[in-house]
Amino acid sequence: MNSSPIRVLVVDDEPFNLDLIQEYLSDSPWTLELCADGESAWSRIEADPGAWHAVLLDRMMPGIDGMEVLRRIHERPDLKQLPVILQTSCVAPEEIREGIQAGAYYYLTKPFDAGMLKSIVGAAVDDCAEHRQIEALARAQTRGLGCMHSGRFVIRTLSEGHDLAALLANACPEPQRTVLGLNELIINAIEHGSLEISYAEKGELVSQGRWHEEVERRLGLDAYRERTVEILFSRDSGTDSGRIDITIRDQGPGFDWREYLQLSPERGMDNHGRGVAMANMLSFDRIEYQGRGNIVVGSILRGVDRSE
Repeated sequence: MNSSPIRVLVVDDEPFNLDLIQEYLSDSPWTLELCADGESAWSRIEADPGAWHAVLLDRMMPGIDGMEVLRRIHERPDLKQLPVILQTSCVAPEEIREGIQAGAYYYLTKPFDAGMLKSIVGAAVDDCAEHRQIEALARAQTRGLGCMHSGRFVIRTLSEGHDLAALLANACPEPQRTVLGLNELIINAIEHGSLEISYAEKGELVSQGRWHEEVERRLGLDAYRERTVEILFSRDSGTDSGRIDITIRDQGPGFDWREYLQLSPERGMDNHGRGVAMANMLSFDRIEYQGRGNIVVGSILRGVDRSE
């Protein structure tokens, strides 16, 4: 078990805001490290990229502002999965959209209350921990799966989903890129599909720290006990080019997927709801939902340059 502290970098040029954030999070299990400007914040991130579990970043600062720090984070492959919470006093949709497009998956508007702050930072830290866990699983799996042409898998639980995402990622050209989005799509199929946890319900459960507990509870209910998620893996006959398709089918009622394919300003301050967009933007070359929204196909085009 990794006992290293959970480190959150807090960046704000206003001493009052730093004091307020420190007070609001004083009873949290996270180690807060404070910076008063973007230059020193970037220096600390760059010096130890893997040390941070989240960055709470003020948008407007003199010198290097929050958007520039965010741009630098997003340009580094080893930092792309670092959750950044952009805090701002501006709620204009176009500015929120700009921050989201730059790589901020979480938003907080000033003034914020203690409950909202804890919920958003907690969600970011949990996302980071889960991403690192699934990446570690993928690294531990054998690369011999690169020879697999096709396969069918049936799962029920989150742990089975994590294991399978790690396994199948290693049958893909870039396992570390694929595993996060694949894991998100599988989790989505279990929680929102098979177990019918609504978007609003998950928001409340995450805020209360009860999401995993509720998933386990529903898995044991008669209404959901027999429901499974089917995953199909298919590789075409090419070797250096062509495509890989991973199809995920759940037995739930489906949903309107169209608003979730991209990160949106309307959900920028929610404590969840980024998984499908992350898979679409970071892990797959194409995502296509079928049927009533209970089938999704993630496609990887082999031989494509993904260096950007």
